[in-house]
Amino acid sequence: MTTVAPEREPGAQPLVASGRLERGIPFWVPIFALLAVVMAILPLVGTGYAVRFGFTLLMSLALAASWNLLSGYTGYVSFAHAGFFGIGAYTAALLIARLRWDWSIAAVMGGLLAFGLALVIGVPALRLRGPYFAIAMLGFAETARVIVTVWEPLTRGGAGIFLPPTLDLAPNYWAMEALAVGTVALTALVANSRHGLRLIAIREDEVAAEVGGINTTFYKTATFAISAAIAGVAGGLYAFNTSFVEPTSVFSVRFTVYAIAMTLFGGRGTILGPIIGTVILSFISERLWVDFPFLHTAIFGLLIVVVLLFMPGGLVAMLQQLGWLPRSRRY
Repeated sequence: MTTVAPEREPGAQPLVASGRLERGIPFWVPIFALLAVVMAILPLVGTGYAVRFGFTLLMSLALAASWNLLSGYTGYVSFAHAGFFGIGAYTAALLIARLRWDWSIAAVMGGLLAFGLALVIGVPALRLRGPYFAIAMLGFAETARVIVTVWEPLTRGGAGIFLPPTLDLAPNYWAMEALAVGTVALTALVANSRHGLRLIAIREDEVAAEVGGINTTFYKTATFAISAAIAGVAGGLYAFNTSFVEPTSVFSVRFTVYAIAMTLFGGRGTILGPIIGTVILSFISERLWVDFPFLHTAIFGLLIVVVLLFMPGGLVAMLQQLGWLPRSRRY
């Protein structure tokens, strides 16, 4: 009996496009490497405004890519990023201002504290699902802000903490770039590993993943803690860069909103999504800040709603549907 292979539908991707049989380097890797080199040169040749914008873009990429690690691959939507960012900023600020620690070590300590807190709250919080987890994380971020505000003997409350100013912020800029590039590289590593497949299994059907033998609690908690640590380090680097921290600014919900908007716009659960979303929306954001300074965050929130309604997969999914990008975990 002769078996006839079924014809593949027009535009459908071959099986190897989504598995381990792919070979070669994805086209976006050299492009991303070139952009990273250009961004690295910016502090040496750019104006003060350009360097400041570049630092903000890199910080946004680190936050978006780290948010995507958890929410994009496990499906657990977290609103805690602003909380971990603020914790990292205050940890670094206190170590620099009071103990005279080096800013780089202080930023790492901010990430470690965020990592530890995420482990503590992650185990019970990640038992919640859907909107319950999202609300719990929003409550955590707000609780952290209130604690920092009322703990005046340590944090100086609403008066904030001033850090010793420095004229050479290039090393701090490069540290933020290393964090952003490293987070993207980590996302690519996760996306193309068995770890990533397990996270995707949790996102698609957590009960089935548990029945299949996946330790969902371990993978969710570990990813949540790593995501928090990256946000904490970003907060520490930001604190030194601005030379001043206070609760309203570093615990601002806008850090979470931007991370979500940029990831959803580009495409969550993908490698390219946070990159594309951050680059495009950073330029749009800069323009909106000039034209609508008081509606800036509200417009970004509206953008999230629009993307979810009309482009739920983001730009990456749209490009894949058009056949401009292969349907692959490497993108």
